[in-house]
Amino acid sequence: MAIREIITYPHPVLRQKAETITEFNEELKTLVKDMADTMYQAPGVGLAANQIGVARRLVLVDRSTREGEQNFLVLINPEITQGEGAVVQEEGCLSVIDCYDKVKRYRKIHVTAQDMDGKPLEFDAEDRFARIIQHEVDHLLGTLFIDHLSSLKRTMYKRKLKKILKNQQ
Repeated sequence: MAIREIITYPHPVLRQKAETITEFNEELKTLVKDMADTMYQAPGVGLAANQIGVARRLVLVDRSTREGEQNFLVLINPEITQGEGAVVQEEGCLSVIDCYDKVKRYRKIHVTAQDMDGKPLEFDAEDRFARIIQHEVDHLLGTLFIDHLSSLKRTMYKRKLKKILKNQQ
């Protein structure tokens, strides 16, 4: 188990479409453990593999209900096959530094995926749980939450990010 570096925008791996996972082995289990350690250290409520530089179709979603609890769901090769309703709420992202804004997402979704052994998973998710899954599945498609913002807000964020990055040098 190890804490991995979280890749931040504008790194190209975040725009890469993730590859389907076909081998369910010890390497995958190690990757999941590393992702869990990284997500909770950040701290975050979800993490896609490409956020740590691994362009594979794997996400972790926090399901904890109590402070300090670490209960997460592993979704391998997830797909959102249906969505209904709409809700606008504020989002942020571990890979998009210093940016929070309101994003419209489905309120309820139907998800198909595989578990750690490659067995099929199928379930419905609502509200916060659905929002996190949608956000993380977007990562696997090379989409960031800022892509859901208006072009003006994206432009303003890019200017802000240039200043942040310049000050870090």
